[in-house]
Amino acid sequence: MEGGSCSIVWFRRDLRVEDNPALTAGVRAGAVFCVFIWAPEEEGHYYPGRVSRWWLKHSLAQLDSSLRSLGTCLITKRSTDSVSTLLDVVKSTGASQLFFNHLYDPLSLVRDHRAKEVLTAHGILVRSFNADLLYEPWEVVDERGQPFTTFTSFWNRCLSMPFDPEAPLLPPKRIISGDVSKCPSDTLVFEDDTEKGSNALLARAWSPGWSSADKALTTFINGALIEYSKNRRKADSATTSFLSPHLHFGEVSVRKVFHLVRIKQVSWANEGNTAGDEGCNLFLKSIGLREYSRYMSFNHPYSHEKPLLGHLKFFPWVVDESYFKAWRQGRTGYPLVDAGMRELWATGWLHDRIRVVVSSFFVKVLQLPWRWGMKYFWDTLLDADLESDALGWQYISGTLPDSREFDRIDNPQFEGYKFDPNGEYVRRWLPELARLPTEWIHHPWKAPESVLHAAGIELGSNYPLPIVEIDAAKVRLQEALASMWEQEAAYRAAIENGTEEGLGDSAEEPIEFPQDLRMDIDREPVRNSNNQNDVNRRHLDQMVPSITSTLFRVEDYETSSEVQQYSVEDGRAEVPRNFNADQERGTRNEGVMPTRSPRRYNTIPPQQVNLNVEESTAESSSTTGGSRSSGVVPVWSPSSSTFADQYVNDEAVGPNSSFVQRNPQSHELVNWRRLSQTG
Repeated sequence: MEGGSCSIVWFRRDLRVEDNPALTAGVRAGAVFCVFIWAPEEEGHYYPGRVSRWWLKHSLAQLDSSLRSLGTCLITKRSTDSVSTLLDVVKSTGASQLFFNHLYDPLSLVRDHRAKEVLTAHGILVRSFNADLLYEPWEVVDERGQPFTTFTSFWNRCLSMPFDPEAPLLPPKRIISGDVSKCPSDTLVFEDDTEKGSNALLARAWSPGWSSADKALTTFINGALIEYSKNRRKADSATTSFLSPHLHFGEVSVRKVFHLVRIKQVSWANEGNTAGDEGCNLFLKSIGLREYSRYMSFNHPYSHEKPLLGHLKFFPWVVDESYFKAWRQGRTGYPLVDAGMRELWATGWLHDRIRVVVSSFFVKVLQLPWRWGMKYFWDTLLDADLESDALGWQYISGTLPDSREFDRIDNPQFEGYKFDPNGEYVRRWLPELARLPTEWIHHPWKAPESVLHAAGIELGSNYPLPIVEIDAAKVRLQEALASMWEQEAAYRAAIENGTEEGLGDSAEEPIEFPQDLRMDIDREPVRNSNNQNDVNRRHLDQMVPSITSTLFRVEDYETSSEVQQYSVEDGRAEVPRNFNADQERGTRNEGVMPTRSPRRYNTIPPQQVNLNVEESTAESSSTTGGSRSSGVVPVWSPSSSTFADQYVNDEAVGPNSSFVQRNPQSHELVNWRRLSQTG
């Protein structure tokens, strides 16, 4: 077929053949070149982590196999500039059209708009589609046509939209391939030799690819979904869908998930199964949170870098890399936190409740900068997702209008007995505590000496004492909040008096990522290295103590795509409980734990923001009735009235909250227009 009638389908995070509107459009247009461009340097600080790259490698291999069965193959390109590479592919293939599916993170929005402009200037027809959301962000607005400011109002609107999400598309029966000899593939390297051993363990628990995603979805709907409302908070068993990495890479479409769950919900409702119906509602709400993360990213493209509520820029974060290291290694002295961090490093996965526990501990107890934690999640999670991670960390940090109160600290001891009541999760990931009775499993520092001795535990030696005592953390948090309000009030007064220059540099200096978080940036994995010390340096500081392969979760994909949980080794029985606690405790000073003096930036100067964003001439790609097809890329631009104004006095903020009543200014979004602009 002549090159002029060929088209390019640009794959990104839509690695599937089913319900892929860009691929469907390409197949209808004629001969197709399926292209994937690997350009991680474009992501800046958010260079994909080891486990994410492992997943991508195997997902691309399965996509290529699927495309070959349909008559074509996947062309892979290594690049540092995706748009330039697309232009080269167009020239080499003679293609006249480009089809791709929307992404909503700020880097992709800018890149996609540039791709449209450059290729259109060269006479190429560019069309983009919605393949990642139930509704496009610009379709879900309030009665004034403005974006919603809270999740509840957003999700209620999604569920009451006048038109349903479109049904998923079937995969093409056959693909007419362009002449792939005109555009040979580059060999992509996703892992080096030092990473292969750790990555091999991942394959024991996970199977990337769209067929595995389909199997996981079916298994969940026919299994754990019916009791999801009762079991979803249990961290010690496989009670969730494990779909998040599949959704991130687009191996299964959110529309397919939504429709299949709704079909099941209707069936259970007709049977009078209220538990199943409630489980469906709660699971769909989790899908709604994913939708909301893209919604927020589209309307607030800086949300992965800056707090959405203005006062947080004055919070005196603790800049202590020793705290950060202890948290990463699972050596904080709080078993539930430590178990979660060790599971994260070993498997690239965390239950959503454990994610809340470890991130809340990071922000509220250690008071470390939330962007550090978000970046570490990005580096280590299989389902690392910039939009979802930004939403989660902003929620925990109290920087959203409907987020947690910032002065609320969840005690890890109580959270442990809530989400891991029998201690099985802690025992699985902290084998040094495996013989500790359940009574003490979530607060071993309170256990009598005889119990610790019988369990083989020496606090401060083979398991640490708590790094920060909770009561001391609460006092420190209140002091930090008082300092924040004082600085915020001074800044407001300075603006009103026109003397903000007297406060010093008005541009907020972002707290630099620790070196450990910067070490993988701009690094291309290599197949071999002659300097073993250099290649090992990246991992030595991350090593997690006491993790063995026998504790790794194993999945049998022949029978189930859910991760099966292993019990604690039979030979490691609990310590007997017949002891005199008061006598054995002796002279130990119970509840007194060593704390260290935090090192803080006393002031975080206010920020200057340049919002001189050039508005795109591209027209909105939404159509009446929610059509997927579009001739343009979604482009963010500031509204005529500042979006920040909508957050002030929003009823959904929770005006009855004691925290809001004491600090009414705490739920005002940054009013960027009140800040001086820089060129």
